[in-house]
Amino acid sequence: MTKNLHGHARFKISGDRSILAVYGTGVDQAVNDRVRRMATLIGNQKVIGIDAVVPSYCTLSVHYDPLKIGFDVLKNMLLELESRLNQADIPEPRTIDIPVCYGQDFGPDIEFVAHHNRIGVDAVIQMHTGSAYHIYAIGFAPGFCYLGGLNPRLHAPRLETPRVLVPAGSVGIAGAQTGVYPQASPGGWRLIGRTPLRLFDPERLHPITYQAGDTIRFRSISVNEFDDLGRIETP
Repeated sequence: MTKNLHGHARFKISGDRSILAVYGTGVDQAVNDRVRRMATLIGNQKVIGIDAVVPSYCTLSVHYDPLKIGFDVLKNMLLELESRLNQADIPEPRTIDIPVCYGQDFGPDIEFVAHHNRIGVDAVIQMHTGSAYHIYAIGFAPGFCYLGGLNPRLHAPRLETPRVLVPAGSVGIAGAQTGVYPQASPGGWRLIGRTPLRLFDPERLHPITYQAGDTIRFRSISVNEFDDLGRIETP
């Protein structure tokens, strides 16, 4: 484990083809901004041998080809970039509106979330749409956002037995997190609604129309609006 000269990050060996830069623990937007700045600086270098840069909540994984760039060379480059972290320009965050039809067949677990938190279904919808959610990272599945900002009064446990198939666009809650399933897949989150938007489409020029650092806001819609908006391909 190596700490950089300015004490901002800890660099750890992560397997034989990856270095992990650790900027903190937990969910913290200031820490996440540092992760994104470092990812931007590395990307701007266009270094031969770096295969991928994967940012997360508070860590950054740099995958590299050891036949093209040595560990010590890469580590020293990261240490030098760390000293210029505040010089990195990261994109201005955008606010992405995601319409959601809550409850009914779209959100079969919304009553559980309400009962678990001793509030009404309308309060669940009001609280869920009343927050702005920072995108900390995108992963797990293409287009899946790791969001921060869920109201503590909406926290709910995962399903004891995950569903075999969750429809694409389903909005769920698991513990202190909320998110949207961009594709149909198995899943154990408590489903409270569904969006008609296609959040991931490999046929589009930009398959994912948001990025880490953007803000998500959910908006409640009716079943009729859900059907009408189903013709829209992007959020």
